[in-house]
Order: sequence, then C-alpha cells, then structure tokens
Amino acid sequence: MALQGPIPVTFAMVFPHGCYIVGEVEPVKDFDASSNGRFVQARDKQTAELVWQVAVMDGDPTLKPAQKTVAVKILAPVQPVPPQPMPGLPFTPVEFDGMSITPYVNAAGRLAYSIKVREMHAPRQSTPNKAGKDAA
Repeated sequence: MALQGPIPVTFAMVFPHGCYIVGEVEPVKDFDASSNGRFVQARDKQTAELVWQVAVMDGDPTLKPAQKTVAVKILAPVQPVPPQPMPGLPFTPVEFDGMSITPYVNAAGRLAYSIKVREMHAPRQSTPNKAGKDAA
C-alpha cells in the first residue's frame, strides 16, 4: 500500500464548522524517557520536533457532547501562542495549517485519530467575491 504514516488533510476537512480553544497549550510528556519525577518532552518520530498539545472543541452542532473535545498536537521548536480571545465569545476560535491525521485503534477497540499540525493561528476572514457574496 502506497499510503503510509500520517495522512495530510486540510483544516476544512477536519473542522468544517470551525473549532475553539478550550485548554492551555502544554508540552506532551515522553512517557518512555520521563522517570523519577523528571519530565522529558516528547518529540515527533518523523521530524524530531517538540510536541505540544491543546484541547479544542469542534464547532459541529451534530456531534454528541463526548465527541466535541479533541486534542490537537502541534509540532514546533517553541511553545505555540494561541490567538487572542475575541470579545464577546466564551472560547477562542482557532485554525491550523500543515495538518495530518494518523488513524489508530484505541483502548476500547474503536477507530480514533491523532491530529498533528504545524501552525496555529486566528481564523482567516473570508473575502467577498465579485457578486458580493462570501466566498466558499
């Protein structure tokens, strides 16, 4: 099979209704290297970059509450800074670039996905097209 490793995807494919930060950006622990109270941050197996994690809530209104929050892993040499909160919103909207997913079978025997990204930023504004309507 030609497809191996992480599968490249776009933000719109994974979060067509957008997503919102609901946690802090935190370093991911390397459980194999950490011991005796010493914390060692995980590195990505393909790129050797440091791995950070942030919890986000999927904006899809059809999801069940237990399916709404997912962890997104960010590969970056320094701790990524989330976008600034938007006044009047309880959660901060966010978008990601350089996305990939890796399917796996979780402890419950169900198909799950690990989401990795390269960049985190505020949502881009859509630009009106010539007819004056929002671009798709």
